[in-house]
Amino acid sequence: SDQRNAEPPRSLSVLVNADGRYFINDREVLRTDVESVKRTIIQVAGDDRSQTVLLRADARTPYQAVVTVQDALGQLGFRRIAIATAPEAQQ
Repeated sequence: SDQRNAEPPRSLSVLVNADGRYFINDREVLRTDVESVKRTIIQVAGDDRSQTVLLRADARTPYQAVVTVQDALGQLGFRRIAIATAPEAQQ
């Protein structure tokens, strides 16, 4: 099969760090309200709502911060969301 013109599937990376700060494909969202998160997602993702979103959160990330980003993604129409968690560092 001819795969030369096929684009690789796009994915969107969303990181919520332990301080509750958001990074969309490594671009920091300066404010943490849902509208600011949505604006940054739109700027980074464009119109492609079919791409997979990899949502990563630190074990110490505030739960509400994760809920906010899930809400933003849902409002924008993203349906393919994979959630990855980083284990808490062993002492």
